[in-house]
Amino acid sequence: MLSKPNRKETTRKRHYRLRRKLAGSSERPRLAVYRSGKHIYAQIIDDTRSVTLVSASTVEKDLRNESGANQDAARKVGELVAQRAKAAGIASVVFDRGGFLYHGRIAALAEAAREAGLEF
Repeated sequence: MLSKPNRKETTRKRHYRLRRKLAGSSERPRLAVYRSGKHIYAQIIDDTRSVTLVSASTVEKDLRNESGANQDAARKVGELVAQRAKAAGIASVVFDRGGFLYHGRIAALAEAAREAGLEF
């Protein structure tokens, strides 16, 4: 009898399927998002050089005192990563949702980054 795949395994499969299709370059780096149970992380990566250019998360001192497991925190991380990207001279990115569904915290982070000036 076949067992039902667990949530982590299906997320991993989705992530690998996405990563086959998209990659960040120097002109248009990748905005990678990771969501855990308590926190949310975002980083902008140049895949040609394998370098993280900009990052933001709810673990940082500025955002640590609030819960990182809600949409408000995700919006703050999205705004922060967009501000840091603009300061680093990055205007356009490729969005990598990391295998997570574009819903809830992931969508909130993406919309906040767009509103703050990032194009994707």
